[in-house]
Amino acid sequence: MDRGLIVSCQALANEPLHSSYIMSRMAVAAKEGGAIGIRANSVQDIVAIKKEVDLPVIGIIKIDYENMKPYITPTMKEVDELVEAGVDVIALDATINQDEEFLKEIFKKYPSQTFMADISTIEEGLRAGELGFHYVGTTLVGYTEHSKGMNNFEVLEALIKDCKSEVIAEGNFDTPEKARLALEKGACAVVVGSAITRPQLITKKFNDEILKAL
Repeated sequence: MDRGLIVSCQALANEPLHSSYIMSRMAVAAKEGGAIGIRANSVQDIVAIKKEVDLPVIGIIKIDYENMKPYITPTMKEVDELVEAGVDVIALDATINQDEEFLKEIFKKYPSQTFMADISTIEEGLRAGELGFHYVGTTLVGYTEHSKGMNNFEVLEALIKDCKSEVIAEGNFDTPEKARLALEKGACAVVVGSAITRPQLITKKFNDEILKAL
C-alpha cells in the first residue's frame, strides 16, 4: 500500500448514511480527494465499494458477540467472509482482549492474505509485529479499558521505532495537521474516518461551537 491518506467509509445501522450505495459513493468522493485506500465495514459495503473504485480496501466486519469483548472481525467466520469477498487487507482486533491462538490460526489458514492488527497499546503492537501482521494500526488507542488516557502519538512513535510491521496511524487523527504529522513521524499511512465521512458528527462540532455564541 502506498503512503498517504486512507479514508474510512463506514456507517452503522443506526446512522443516517447507513447504505452500501452511499458508502460506495463516499469512496468515490474520497478517491477524487486523493485517498490512496479505503477502510470499510461489512461484505456488502466492500463489494459495493470495489465496484466503484480501484483503491486497496482494508476490510472489517463489526459484530458484537455475547460475552466477547473484541468486535472488529472477532472470529474466523468473519475472516472467512472477508477472504471470500476478495478484500485486499483484513483488519481485526489484536488487543489483549483477543485470544493469541486465534491470531496465529488466521496466518496458518490464510498464509497469502494481508492482515492488519488493530491495537490499543505499545505492547499489543509489538506482539502483533512478532506474530507476523503486515500492518499494525493504532485504531483502538483509548478505546479499550487498559488504554484509557493513552496518547495516540506516543503509541504511534514507539511502534514506528520498534515494531516489525508497517505502522498505520488510525484513531483520532482528526485534523489535516494531525494526519500530516503522523506521516512526518514515519507512519506508512493514516486512516481518517469520522472527520471526513460522518456528517452528523461534523455538524455537531460546528453546532456546539456556534451555540456558545447564542
